[in-house]
Amino acid sequence: MGGTILWDVDTQVDFIEPRGKLYFAGAEEARSAMARLVEAARATGTVHVASCDQHELSDPEISTEPDFDATWPPHCLLGTRGAEKIPETKQLDPLPLPLVPLPGPTLRRLFGGCREFLIPKKQYDPFTNPNTETLLDTLDPDQILLFGVATDICDDSAVRALLRRGRRIAFVEDAARGVDDSRVATCTAAWRESGVRFTTAEEAAASLG
Repeated sequence: MGGTILWDVDTQVDFIEPRGKLYFAGAEEARSAMARLVEAARATGTVHVASCDQHELSDPEISTEPDFDATWPPHCLLGTRGAEKIPETKQLDPLPLPLVPLPGPTLRRLFGGCREFLIPKKQYDPFTNPNTETLLDTLDPDQILLFGVATDICDDSAVRALLRRGRRIAFVEDAARGVDDSRVATCTAAWRESGVRFTTAEEAAASLG
C-alpha cells in the first residue's frame, strides 16, 4: 500500500487518565496532540494502527507484588474501562487482530478496505501479537507516525521493533509522554542515531493533509 500510517501506542485510560491503574504524572498533557493526529488521520483516510494492552490476571506481566520492570500491578484488564482507549484516540470501527495466529491469506482478505486496526497484546512489543507482522507487511508504509505512551517503555519497544524491520519512523514528541526522564533521554538518543525523525502533532497532521 505504501504512504504514511499512524501508529498509536497504548493510549488507554489506565495509563493516561489520573484515576487510571498505571497513570503516570503528565500523561494527560499529551491528549490534545493525540486528538489532533487521530482527527487528521480520519479526515484524510490515513490508516490508524493502535496497539493496546489486553491483560488478564493470569498474565505473567501482572503481579500483586510487582517489580515495575518485568511485572506490574493489574492494569488494562480485559472488559474494564481502564483497558479502553481514551476518547481522543478511540477508533470508530477497528479490525482487532486475534491473539492466535491466522493464515496470511485469511488476514489479508480481512484487511481489505479497513482504515483502523487494533493490536491487542500481552507484552510491550506489538509484534508479540502473532498477526502484527502480516499487517505491517500488507500495509508496507513508506513512513510511520508513531505516538503514545509511555515513551521509555512501550513506545521504545515499538520503535525498536519497527526499526529492526527496516521501517522509517517519525516520532510525534508532543503526542507522547514518558515515565522516567533519564530513561526517555537514553532511548530517544538511540532512536535519533538509528534515523528516527522527531516531529510535532501540528507538523504531522499538516503532512497528512
